[in-house]
Amino acid sequence: MKKITIILSVLSLSILATSCLKDLDTRPLDEKTFTVDKAYADQAAYKQGLAKIYSVMAVSGQDGAGSTDITGLDPGNSQFLRSLWNVQVVTTDECKNGWGNDSWVPELNNNTWSNIKNESIDGVYYRSMFIVALANEYLKQTTDEKLDERGHTAIKAEVAKFRLEARFMRALAYSILLDVYGNPPFITEEHPIGGYMPSQIGRKAMFEYIESELKAIEPQMAAPRTNEYARADQGAAWTLLARLYLNAEVYTGTARYTDVITYAKKVIGGGYVLSPAYSHLFMADNNTSAAKNEIIFPIAFDGNKIQTWGGMTYLIASSRSGSEKDIVDNGTQQAWDGNRATEKLVDKFTYSDLSGDYPISSDKRAIFFKKGRSKEITNPLNTFTTQGWSVFKFTNKTSTGGKGAHNDFPDTDFPYFRLADVYLMFAEAVVRGGTGATTSEAIGYFNQLRVRAYGNESGNIATLTLPTIIDERARELYWEGTRRTDLIRFGQYTGSSYLWPMKGGQPSGVAIDAKYNVFPIPVADLMSNPNLVQNSGY
Repeated sequence: MKKITIILSVLSLSILATSCLKDLDTRPLDEKTFTVDKAYADQAAYKQGLAKIYSVMAVSGQDGAGSTDITGLDPGNSQFLRSLWNVQVVTTDECKNGWGNDSWVPELNNNTWSNIKNESIDGVYYRSMFIVALANEYLKQTTDEKLDERGHTAIKAEVAKFRLEARFMRALAYSILLDVYGNPPFITEEHPIGGYMPSQIGRKAMFEYIESELKAIEPQMAAPRTNEYARADQGAAWTLLARLYLNAEVYTGTARYTDVITYAKKVIGGGYVLSPAYSHLFMADNNTSAAKNEIIFPIAFDGNKIQTWGGMTYLIASSRSGSEKDIVDNGTQQAWDGNRATEKLVDKFTYSDLSGDYPISSDKRAIFFKKGRSKEITNPLNTFTTQGWSVFKFTNKTSTGGKGAHNDFPDTDFPYFRLADVYLMFAEAVVRGGTGATTSEAIGYFNQLRVRAYGNESGNIATLTLPTIIDERARELYWEGTRRTDLIRFGQYTGSSYLWPMKGGQPSGVAIDAKYNVFPIPVADLMSNPNLVQNSGY
């Protein structure tokens, strides 16, 4: 089977309202006939419960693309990857969206959001907290004592491994909440449910909790590339630790670049290999082609089994126009006239020929389509076919020229963690003063990416600087959901040191307030839980 089967979880957590407190409440589907012990009577239920935790990153609900697990959230607009991608990419110099009728769009385009409801901002929050809630309940129900009570002693060792993955997923969700909201509410399986109001512990303490969880579980997790595809292993835990340490100075005020190098080295030594072709990383067979050897942790999609109007459906369809000639050639009939690259992104590359529909660059990572469009975006709304180049990086085609199994929903997996990012984290940590590696090693890993991009050594560099690295991260990782975090770490997201089209709502860009380095906690949670305090400025 291609991926973890996503089925109705035995946990069957229901969202009772849109507040964080009630997101963390649980109840059976039918309180008269359905109990947790009955649900876990079958030993297979333990893997099914784990699959439900993973599924939150891919689907919005258990009953197809139009369903949602969270009452009050639109199934498509609030899907986890779609929401996270919007706050990480649309708010930056990489992308602007043209949907003038969607209320979330101008706020994210222009960096002018407030604490009033925004589907993408709320979506990241509630989906991430849902992962936390599911993981907490799973951990409550899978202790050795619970297994003994249910007569499942024989599967203790297997379930112990499942518990490590549940803890990883909770740490991953908390790392996103830490990055996006700064100081989210905190709750674990040790806290009571049904009336407990979670408190905030502060950004530094949240960082330390995530760090401690990952360091506790990673020695016991499956070795790199030995677990079932799309399930977390040591490589995923090491990568998350490296990413956490890379941003530690933002989160805690204390730099941890030597730790970045330590964990990046673990990943690099874990048997991962760069995909021979950059473009194959974003195709429908990236789970079976050579690209899979670079992907450390994916969000898995399957056109027939894992369907959503968010996820990869959104990333592929929203970057194409219904009038473009090659809709079918990209493996899907969906084309939504939505997202396109800004001038700042396309200018990170140099071009030898701009006469055709596809700009020609010696850097093969420049996968753009420009027919009939200006490079500049002066007004994003409702100008998709005239302003801004399309990004054709993501596709439902395969590396062998075929296409995915479904005309609407892609088979393409999203490479949430991949080796190239680890190479760039390693290089940046060295330049920023981390110890345990040499500049020569950093340049070597950096140039491996350049050789793949150019097909030869013509693009290689001899000296590494921070400006070189932030630009290379844009070229290598554009539209992969890292840009907002990168710009914040480099001091370029807020303020006026770096401007891009529509920053602050102006075509040429203007300074924005430092409060926008984090997003507001949804007001519904603040109203329902007196223990929560809103982020400064909102």
